[in-house]
Amino acid sequence: MHSLAVGNLAGRFAARFGAEAAARLAGYLHDIGKASIAFGQYIRGDALSPDHSTAGAIVADALFADGIDRAMARLVSLAIAGHHAGLADGSGMGDRLARDVPKYDAWRSLGLPLPVSIVPRLGRPSGVSAGYRMAFLGRMIFSCLVDADFLATEAFYAAADGRPVGRGDHAPLAVLRDRLDRHFASAFAGRSGPLTAKRAEILAHARAMAAMAPGLFTMTVPTGGGKTLAGLAFALDHAVAHGLDRVIVVAPYSAIIEQTAQVFRTALADEQGDAPDVLEHTGTVDWDAREKESDDDGARDAQAKLRRATENWDVPVVVTTAVQFFESLHANRTSRCRKLHNLARSVIVLDEAQTLPVPLLRPCMAAIAELAAGYGASVVLCTATQPALTQQSGFRKEHGGLDIPPDRELAPDPEALYQLLKRVSVRHAGPVGDADLAAQFGRAERMLCIVNSRKHAQALHALIRDLPGARHLTTLMCAAHRRRVLAGIRADLIAGKPVRLVSTSLIEAGVDVDFPEVWRAETGLDSIAQSAGRANREGKPATAPVVVFEAADHSLPKMFRQQVAAMNDTLRHHPHDPLGLAAIREYFNQLHWVKGVERLDAATLDGHPYPILPTLAESFGPTGPPPAPPYASIAKAFRMIDDAGRPVIVPWRGGDEPDAVGRLVETLRHAPVPPRDVLRQLQHYTVSIPEAAYLAMLKAGAIQPVAADRYGDRFMLVQDIGLYSEATGLSTDPFGMSADAGIF
Repeated sequence: MHSLAVGNLAGRFAARFGAEAAARLAGYLHDIGKASIAFGQYIRGDALSPDHSTAGAIVADALFADGIDRAMARLVSLAIAGHHAGLADGSGMGDRLARDVPKYDAWRSLGLPLPVSIVPRLGRPSGVSAGYRMAFLGRMIFSCLVDADFLATEAFYAAADGRPVGRGDHAPLAVLRDRLDRHFASAFAGRSGPLTAKRAEILAHARAMAAMAPGLFTMTVPTGGGKTLAGLAFALDHAVAHGLDRVIVVAPYSAIIEQTAQVFRTALADEQGDAPDVLEHTGTVDWDAREKESDDDGARDAQAKLRRATENWDVPVVVTTAVQFFESLHANRTSRCRKLHNLARSVIVLDEAQTLPVPLLRPCMAAIAELAAGYGASVVLCTATQPALTQQSGFRKEHGGLDIPPDRELAPDPEALYQLLKRVSVRHAGPVGDADLAAQFGRAERMLCIVNSRKHAQALHALIRDLPGARHLTTLMCAAHRRRVLAGIRADLIAGKPVRLVSTSLIEAGVDVDFPEVWRAETGLDSIAQSAGRANREGKPATAPVVVFEAADHSLPKMFRQQVAAMNDTLRHHPHDPLGLAAIREYFNQLHWVKGVERLDAATLDGHPYPILPTLAESFGPTGPPPAPPYASIAKAFRMIDDAGRPVIVPWRGGDEPDAVGRLVETLRHAPVPPRDVLRQLQHYTVSIPEAAYLAMLKAGAIQPVAADRYGDRFMLVQDIGLYSEATGLSTDPFGMSADAGIF
């Protein structure tokens, strides 16, 4: 029967972190409300669907009278109550448990084996509050329940139809490790030189530490040191050595993810050249297109499996964004939480760890600590500019500093590595106007200038657009357009042709370009280090210039002021080596501590402060009432991107299929429901604009809905192709809106 199948599967999932009894109970009881006369009438079509979730929640909550069992019963109750609609705030659970729901006494005749205790056996304490730990555990039990429910239902219908489910059957991690070894043997063959030798040393050192006990690690490797594959090699070796389940690589931006996933697919390809064991989970992956492009049925089946694996991450290697990872850890919806139980007993590599948002830093750190301490995961903070998140670097234990001793650093002597791999020299040029920047572009055939706003990028590009090789990159270009521009930039750089590029900070997101000279408008020291990573990547000259400047003709955006203040303070103390490890350490200490620890847990809810850790600490007391985690409120408050803007579809015609947007829109216009493959492809042709610009364009008729009768304003299409430029992307200027208007 379904309830037994769900309970057993949920219990098996939760056994990996010691909560199998609670998850099994949730599975057994989640659908007992269907064992009622009212639900039978609904099945026969004689009545509306009754509330069947509350019945199981009531039974679960009443099973235990006191102690930890009582508290755990409330978590199970919350999971059951939310297994369709999502986790609600625990404070409202009392009213729900008092509902008059359809009779469900018939469930007792099902003979479900109820446990005598559901006290969990979690790992060691992580330092978080009891309220945080209970809320985290409740969300993980919920994850086990909803994934088991989906999988059991899927298996039932597949069996009824006589077809395979098409999940799993992936290569073991040990096989992937062997494939990576073969890739390294091929990659290093015939190569020599000091940089190759140092990359090999970094790789060997990291892999030698794989036998260390699971937990927290750092990996501090400068750009150019090969940290992407060294991190993967450690993760695979470590997982195999300790019987862990999967490797999850988390990076801050989709651009990094796309690049990293391609590197992994190449390194872990099977004998046919496919990589069915690497899942790339971002919002822009077009799985339907990948399946269509596959040459054989086996490859198409593998792509279909990967698409299904986005639902629960049941795959050996996952590459995903920080937004997807951390927002899921604070989510309440079934679709976002379903995969969370598969974080247990995983190796999680946080690439570019310094990019964690300051207002959510402490909640992110608490989640990292809890995964490592309570759920058997190993977490690697991997970056060239290691943020000061550890107790050893001054982040106090009572404020959530992570305990990562120096002997858990995976790179051999990070200070010596920095000196050896130093490829740039940084200087501050003071105030520089756009005319002087344009003159510098005139003198340098290959130069990158990164500025802090789209408005500044447009103004500077206008001054140099007639120079040979002048380019412009901005998020006002759709993703397909940006990829085309970047491909041309890389090809011209390799060919030694002129490339004069003006870009917003999107170029810093791990984009693989190599300029001999970089200029960067004042920003945080970590971003300057990222900008420097776009210069002299192979160390051909001894050092390349990276020039920091104050944008004389443009005011500094408010969102960067604290970072710039911390950067300038650091430069005063480290004028000769501003990207050295000592300087980076001082910069992050300034950024994190000068304004007080409250800044590091500063989420907002409906415009009001909503500190997450204190709120969760107050949600449960060992001697008080049952836990009441505010799941829905936290999901609403925890947003890594405050204003992602409103998406509009743009009529870009510069791709391999010039009328691709028109074809997709016409398909959408005539479809009774939005086709999934069309939705995925349209993501490559959208641009996000601020709310004010969206409303101004809507009022002017510049954007109009596609099939408004069916979709409302879900799909908004830019009407005038003249508003979209090959050089600068979408323009909102005709509607009185600047290029920025709050989004950078």
